[in-house]
Amino acid sequence: MDFLRYEDLRKTVRDSFSETTQKLVDEALEYADEKLAGKTRYDGSPMLDHGAAVARIVISEVGLGRNSTVSSILHDVVRLGNKNLPPEEFLALMNDIRARFGEQVVGITMGMANISELKLKVSKEQADNFRDLIVSYSEDPRVILIKLADRLEVMRALKMFPREKWRKKSWESMNLYAQIAHKLGLYGIKSELEDIALSFLEPKDYEHIVLKLEESAEERRAFIERFLVPITSRLNLLGMKYHVKSRTKSIFSIWNKMHKQHVPFEGVYDIFAIRIIIDCPPEDEKRLCWTTYSVVTDFYTPNPTRMRDWVSIPKSNGYESLHTTVSAEGRWVEVQIRTERMDAVAERGIAAHWRYKGVGQGAKTSEVWLGRLRELIEDTTHSLARRFDAKPASGEIFVFTPNGDLKKLPEGATLLDFAFNIHTSLGSTCVGGRINNRAVSLREQLHNGDIVEIQTQKNQTPKSDWLGFVVTSRARTKIRSFLREEQAKHTRMGREELERKLKNWKMGLTIDEAVAYLVKHFKLRLGTDIYAMIATGKVDFATIKEILLRHVSGVDEEERRAAAAEAEAERLKSQHAAARSATKSSDALIIDDDISKIQYKLAKCCNPIKGDEVFGFVTINTGITIHRTDCPNARRMREMYPYRVIEARWRSSAEGAFRVTIRIVAADMTGMANHITEVISRDLGLNISSIAFQQISGGCVAGTVAVEVPGVNVVNTLIHSILHIKGVQKAYRVN
Repeated sequence: MDFLRYEDLRKTVRDSFSETTQKLVDEALEYADEKLAGKTRYDGSPMLDHGAAVARIVISEVGLGRNSTVSSILHDVVRLGNKNLPPEEFLALMNDIRARFGEQVVGITMGMANISELKLKVSKEQADNFRDLIVSYSEDPRVILIKLADRLEVMRALKMFPREKWRKKSWESMNLYAQIAHKLGLYGIKSELEDIALSFLEPKDYEHIVLKLEESAEERRAFIERFLVPITSRLNLLGMKYHVKSRTKSIFSIWNKMHKQHVPFEGVYDIFAIRIIIDCPPEDEKRLCWTTYSVVTDFYTPNPTRMRDWVSIPKSNGYESLHTTVSAEGRWVEVQIRTERMDAVAERGIAAHWRYKGVGQGAKTSEVWLGRLRELIEDTTHSLARRFDAKPASGEIFVFTPNGDLKKLPEGATLLDFAFNIHTSLGSTCVGGRINNRAVSLREQLHNGDIVEIQTQKNQTPKSDWLGFVVTSRARTKIRSFLREEQAKHTRMGREELERKLKNWKMGLTIDEAVAYLVKHFKLRLGTDIYAMIATGKVDFATIKEILLRHVSGVDEEERRAAAAEAEAERLKSQHAAARSATKSSDALIIDDDISKIQYKLAKCCNPIKGDEVFGFVTINTGITIHRTDCPNARRMREMYPYRVIEARWRSSAEGAFRVTIRIVAADMTGMANHITEVISRDLGLNISSIAFQQISGGCVAGTVAVEVPGVNVVNTLIHSILHIKGVQKAYRVN
């Protein structure tokens, strides 16, 4: 392991974290170096260089901690393992990472791997939905932040990638990742992503603006010096501690304004902004910001339409600042007034708010800011977070606490939203309240100017039906968090009790074997459902013991075999398909359109479609998977896990579209692909999902076409029709 190669990262870790964390990061580097041995990037450098660079960004530019740093280093190990390893080997890899680096690292790296599997077409119509999809994969908000750091590192190194990847990655960065960074207050990352993307998408425009900025740099510097003279003199007289920065507008922002307003570079009047940053204690922040505003407007005339007060009421992502645009020497100048704390949050996003306070080390504090970040992530979605839980808010309302504190809420917010906005414990124990001294329920909607008082009871806890009427992401997040904790508590209690009983019963069953059989017996989807039944007393241990004893003794297996033999004998008495179907076990899983409700899922290894002979296989964590009886994995599953195999059949009335892949070998003739698509689409009226061909030896082409079919009965017709096309030599189903 060449630690010297990653000394920059190790120094950043030494400057930011404890010795324990430093050792863990070194261990992660060694582990990733071993697992990624021989894997390189496009320029021939080690694959680990990417993870190490992402980790540096995560620490120094995003402000995340130990688990995020380790996850950044390991994310390529998990991504490639998820993509290339057989399921058993990948499970072993994740268990190894869990044992070495902890459960949080496993969760974060799996979230990263899931996002990497998503494919995006370059289409503005899809950008919003794709943002929603990324957010839905990120139950832990750190996944989003590390993904932003990952994309920033890729863009900084984009020239090493093949030219054909430049446009797609730049478009994604500009329309997807930069938008998420903006919502989370990571303005530095947002601007850099946009600027790099623009340099690849519109290189001539980019170079033009860079040149113009260089040409006008000296003139801007001289103007700023003249502009600041009266302001700094007055601030010095007032004894204020401050410093001034000038910020040139990002190249992308200038380009965007030129295009939207149809003006040349010279027509963009706010090329730069002047930032006055005040050093003061928190209690003096508002007063001194407004004092500075008063000084600026004493010397220069403000544009009233360009005034922005995010000091009194900060933006939802934590941004605080006073913005004003004033006239000087015949030009408009934007002035931003903020404190050192506000500037840290503006530059680094929400993580900086906690780091700046010096309270970012404790686990409890980390949960607070992660919870706040999760709220913002939910708000970035335009559909997923709100589609079922809330009515879209068309505006904002302002309401008051009994003490006169002003609170901003979305239109349509309820008394319960207000309670959670004040404090989590207040919302969790809320039973009602008073609005303008009138007693109301939890569901009561608030209106502008209401004075709201909350009433609580100690024994009150959040209920699942609360999700049906709250509209703020904070309330939804807190309610869901409580419900998840309750579910996790039940799971933990149920598992511990079952493990204890199994040990006392001495049946020789592992807990996974016992749970798998109980899931099958009670016709449930997940092992956690069994634990919940135990914890809540819905099933007693006497019943569980009896069920497992029958299983271990083989009584159930003997009965199943006898029933199967009887059913087989009955089947042979009749040749009619309906009679055959009727003789199947009544316990068979019926497959219909419930697939879309994720009661069970179709196996990717054999891709069963309606009409195929199938069986179900109970997995411990993901429910039931449907396999074809001739699946390559069927024999192994039946031999090794007979107690997990369940009978299944298709409902005759089931509707839906299944994807089937047909392998075709044909003569290399002009228009062959068109002939095939015409037969499938025009003659048979079927939808084609994908088609791909390539030349092979002997003057032939070979490839696959994926077609949506209603069932297996159509497949034979499909293959027969393809074989009748002139020049087609072979056509057969491969999946």
